[in-house]
Amino acid sequence: MSFKENLLKKIRIDKLANEVIASIGPPDSYEKVDKQAVRDFLEMGPYEAHKERDLELYIKKNGPEDKKQILVLDNDLPIYHTDISDVVLRKSPTLKEMVNIKNIIKILSDSKVVKSKKEESVRIIQNECIQQLDLDYTESDIDQIKNDGKVALEMRDTKGILEILEIFAEILKLSPPPKAFKMDDFQMLGKVAKDHKGETFYGPIVLFNPYHNELKLIDKKTGSYDKGGIEIIHQIAVGNEKASMENSEVFDYLKDEVMKIKSEQFPEPDDS
Repeated sequence: MSFKENLLKKIRIDKLANEVIASIGPPDSYEKVDKQAVRDFLEMGPYEAHKERDLELYIKKNGPEDKKQILVLDNDLPIYHTDISDVVLRKSPTLKEMVNIKNIIKILSDSKVVKSKKEESVRIIQNECIQQLDLDYTESDIDQIKNDGKVALEMRDTKGILEILEIFAEILKLSPPPKAFKMDDFQMLGKVAKDHKGETFYGPIVLFNPYHNELKLIDKKTGSYDKGGIEIIHQIAVGNEKASMENSEVFDYLKDEVMKIKSEQFPEPDDS
């Protein structure tokens, strides 16, 4: 798969992981985990579905035969390190099996074979899914994404524009706006930071108005206590003030910001 496809898959994995975690209720609650979201999540990782008795199991591929990594799809989402028969005995024993004292001990205490539960299990699987992806990129990869954004903007393809902005947001660690900066009818992405006094700063900011197919950049940081600065953002959004960049130029800017990160991570060797 291309870098773009792999990154979109990572974004999907992260969203599903958060969706599953959000559906996990607190201890002793009656909330039920979103099993379909878990299934969709596991399909993206190195797991195979397996049915035993009334259990829905997901077994990690290519693991050792004696101690497999097995997730049981129930509200606790336990991951076991053992074999299938042991999991079945512990989670769905027959009356005959429960007569055996050794089996009873196993059923009542599984701490030695349970690797994780609930959110910890989700995070383990999330990392396993992401580790399968090649997320290295070149300048040509980012050029292609930039050009795809420009084409989507020209074609007024809102879905395509939002997808490209989501990709750049993932690489550049851009976030939706804090409450003080939110505006109806605008998609916003930017850098979020806090100072030692607790004030939130937002910027640079990418603004997209899907109704007018307008993309704008505000290349500055604004504090959440700066009412005048926030008002200027509003005025830029509605077209009463000039943005730092507009439309296709914004994709050029985003591409350049990604390549700055690349050069900082892998600086050119000093020949001197």
